[in-house]
Amino acid sequence: MRVVRRIADLGVLEGDVGLVPTMGSLHAGHASLIRRAQLECETVVVSVFVNPSQFDDPQDLASYPRDEERDIAFAEAEGAHVFFAPSVEEMYPPGFQTWVEVEELSRGLEGEHRPGHFRGVTTICLKLFNIVRPRYAYFGQKDAQQLAVLRRMARDLHLDVTVTSVATVRAPDGLALSSRNARLSPEERREALALPRALATRDLDAARAALDGLDVDYVEIAEFEPRALAAAVRVGSTRLIDNVVLEEEP
Repeated sequence: MRVVRRIADLGVLEGDVGLVPTMGSLHAGHASLIRRAQLECETVVVSVFVNPSQFDDPQDLASYPRDEERDIAFAEAEGAHVFFAPSVEEMYPPGFQTWVEVEELSRGLEGEHRPGHFRGVTTICLKLFNIVRPRYAYFGQKDAQQLAVLRRMARDLHLDVTVTSVATVRAPDGLALSSRNARLSPEERREALALPRALATRDLDAARAALDGLDVDYVEIAEFEPRALAAAVRVGSTRLIDNVVLEEEP
């Protein structure tokens, strides 16, 4: 596996390229994306970039878990061909001032509670698509609104990339895998299990009732493709999002 830090060193990649964009702290959820990419592509690129423009809280950015050495070993063990880990200066050079925004789909849910978040997501993903030139890009279903936003961007801008969703990977206790789960104390993790249990009802009223007493940002039916029951809660200092798909993906 090649480890690449500079855009100029990436070169032209062979065959159909599959991109797995991540912010590191790789786990079994990311492994499922890499494995899906291996099934469909000749070259699999895992990118790790903690994107400052999608954080609205500087403390959240500063405390985001980072372990590049472990991530490199993880990606190589899963069979990735290229590990792309650019610096902030490489991705946002001095004078950078161009942004991409999907207006309607970026409002509400995460967009309401994290102003500017999706502008950062769409901008960095478009940059990665232009740099890596993937045929497919793989994202977890856990971030349902992100999927909808990126698919809309790809359609609107006529990008030659298929944004592919992969089913959410869950721990044995039902909690969706996330790098943020490491912040939960044992007691907080037990409290957080109310989130997947609420969504498992697949009913908006029942889910809201099941989350009563928690610090809830939202519980809503998200009219994406496919429709999903989505929620975000705060447990201690950790914010968790999750969703369940309510119908087959078109």
